[in-house]
Amino acid sequence: MKFSVASAAVAALGLASTVSSASIERRKATDPIVVKGSKFFHKNSGDQFFMKGVAYQADLSGVDASKLKPGQQFVDPLADVAGCTRDIPLLQALNTNLIRVYAIDTTKSHDTCMKMLVDAGIYVIADLSEPGLSVNRDAPIWDHHLYERYASVIDELQKYDNVMGFFAGNEVTNNKTNTDASPFVKASVRDMKAYIKKKGYRQIPVGYATNDDEEIRDQIVDYFSCGPTEDSVDFWGYNIYSWCGQSTLQLSGWDKRTEEYQDYNVPVFFAEYGCNEVQPRKFSEVGALYGSVMSPVFSGGIVYMYFEEANNYGLVSVTSGKATKLPDYGFLQTALAKATPSSVALNAYRPTNTAVRACPTQDSVWNAATNLPPTPDQNLCNCLQSQLSCVPAANLKEESYAAIYGYVCGALGNGGCNGIATDGNTGSYGSYSMCDAEIRLGWALNQYYLSQNSAATACDFDGQARVVTTSAMNSTCSTQVQAAGGTAGKILAGGSSTSSGSKSDSSPKPNAGMTLSAPAAVQSLAILAGAFIAGVFLL
Repeated sequence: MKFSVASAAVAALGLASTVSSASIERRKATDPIVVKGSKFFHKNSGDQFFMKGVAYQADLSGVDASKLKPGQQFVDPLADVAGCTRDIPLLQALNTNLIRVYAIDTTKSHDTCMKMLVDAGIYVIADLSEPGLSVNRDAPIWDHHLYERYASVIDELQKYDNVMGFFAGNEVTNNKTNTDASPFVKASVRDMKAYIKKKGYRQIPVGYATNDDEEIRDQIVDYFSCGPTEDSVDFWGYNIYSWCGQSTLQLSGWDKRTEEYQDYNVPVFFAEYGCNEVQPRKFSEVGALYGSVMSPVFSGGIVYMYFEEANNYGLVSVTSGKATKLPDYGFLQTALAKATPSSVALNAYRPTNTAVRACPTQDSVWNAATNLPPTPDQNLCNCLQSQLSCVPAANLKEESYAAIYGYVCGALGNGGCNGIATDGNTGSYGSYSMCDAEIRLGWALNQYYLSQNSAATACDFDGQARVVTTSAMNSTCSTQVQAAGGTAGKILAGGSSTSSGSKSDSSPKPNAGMTLSAPAAVQSLAILAGAFIAGVFLL
């Protein structure tokens, strides 16, 4: 879609006032961003990079329903050429040099939008997940399905020099009740960093974005930054909304946050900011963020957000394909134009804050094991699948998995499903817990089938399971499966671990805390046993 004449004229006026700085940024947009110590730099010019970012992704409520496919959960902003044509001039006029996108469709082309962003001097930082494909704080799992999703985003975007980083998670652990999800997110950081290296891609950093929960804010940053460099984040994003209206460093607590991160060993920035309790937002916090106190510590930030939606955070309202600037837009434009953070050149910078943080102690507030889940291994999972005699029926819907788990694992009794169970508190993971959901369910069905002496009636479940013929394993498969504990599997003490003062009991605790993960439904073994007693199926 095209601009209206009026909006095009307004955009042109905005561009005219920033043509000098914009032309400089356009030259730098093909200059990859690199990490050195706790700062970002342009690789070739050596100039320090400060984010002047905007979150850029509309939710489905603002999209014409006629343009959505059945089941579509998001619209990829980097594949929407009409949207990019409309919005990128407005982003450039806003003095933006970066956008954050929360989900992309890896089957679509992003060449046109990415080229327009390059020409406008705008970089991209992208989340690796998508709705329905991320580590779920209430049902954490790190399996091959998620691995493939995250890797596919990297495969698609790594070719663009203006992609500066990837988020492996966003506010997954958001309070003390779900800290056990963090080992799974950290495992995804580890594996995506290894994937980038294995594929020979340029060194694109992988990080995490956290919320501002006062009970866990210290522990979570330490957790994701401790241990081997291969496992820890390359940058840290902070979603913070404590500066509202005409606040100050002290009233907002930003002075304390600055003190807390002054010795942090990787770049830190505000991955989302822009409190809207006072409207219009005049963005007085921008002067503080890029000022003399904060800019030596923080590498800028990303304002939430571009599109006006029901939550009233928008800079721009889009109706029938036309963009209208809201009052917040003008205030942010003025504030960013005045932002002149003090900087240092790449070659002159000598990092002094290089110490790795100690892992947090496990206690009643923070209870995440330092042992991480294993790296998903599809070859091993395929080998396992070839040995399963009882498997899910063809085209069985994932919504049915939880009930079957309930019956089967309850019937198998204590520890019967530990081969696919997980526990982020103790750092104990079943050797096949990283396989896809269908293979995990097949494993459970097969264990039950074998426990019933392979009786035909033990592999039916009202037509939801079927008996198949297994195939002979080659020597490689045989070795892998045996190392994983045979087809029954075993408890692993984590894919990697960190030596620290923290306590992490990796001994298995059958039926006490180990968790089974199925899409949209994860049940503790105690609950599963209850489902068995209730008699979900007639055999």
